[in-house]
Amino acid sequence: MLVTAFEGWNDAGDAASGALRWLIHRVGAEEVATIDCEDFFDFTSTRPLVTQSETGERQITWPDTEIWAAVTDTDHDLLFMVGQEPHLRWRTWSAAILELAETLGVSSVITLGALLSDIPHTRPTVVTGTADDPRVAARLGLVRSTYEGPTGIVGVLGTALRQAAIPTVSLWASVPTYVSSAPSPKATLALVERATRIIGVPLPTTDLEIASAAYLRQIDELVDSDEDTAAYVSDLEAAADDQPTTDDIDGDDIDDEDSDPGDLVEEVERFLRGN
Repeated sequence: MLVTAFEGWNDAGDAASGALRWLIHRVGAEEVATIDCEDFFDFTSTRPLVTQSETGERQITWPDTEIWAAVTDTDHDLLFMVGQEPHLRWRTWSAAILELAETLGVSSVITLGALLSDIPHTRPTVVTGTADDPRVAARLGLVRSTYEGPTGIVGVLGTALRQAAIPTVSLWASVPTYVSSAPSPKATLALVERATRIIGVPLPTTDLEIASAAYLRQIDELVDSDEDTAAYVSDLEAAADDQPTTDDIDGDDIDDEDSDPGDLVEEVERFLRGN
């Protein structure tokens, strides 16, 4: 199974890349390959980083796509792919990923993303899940996306995988717009919990739970210090409480009368159109 996340516009609060790197660390994955950035990036848009080693030697880190691998006790091992969304030659890049997936016998793919949304930080993080394969969607309690419009590398890669008959699931976490610049361990935790259930590898998340609680306390303090922001968050809470939630939907938990996952998918699709 391959799990992917891309830094950049589809990584609000660093939640998607944060979730993937947390998974990489927790399952003891090892970096096995990189996709060289030379042919796929405009370095005036995403610049390489200069750092210094412990001995003072200057080093350059390029925005390569990292491939990590881990052996598990389940019926499938794990591959992880993380990096910046490439700028150039998306079809060539996707073809390289598809070749990798076919060579290594990847049976399914999970893509992680995070979007900014008009939701309050005081309510559970909504994770929206979609799948193109109706059997996969039914088994995991997901919905099929009907989105039409501009797409990113996730959409391009997903199409290539679908054409190769490799089932793909997409998970998106919502991050409040008023804390867009801060990393969100709360959204990271929500993605990790949803992804691990699909992967079938239960992992303790105590550190993310502690970080999430600290994150919520910090936001509470910031909101309470500003009357306008407090009023805005209060309005969001009222709106959220008036609508049903489909957070963490499982196939056995769907209630058609009380929830409509299509509403959440439409929110993701509006986000995609605006970016």
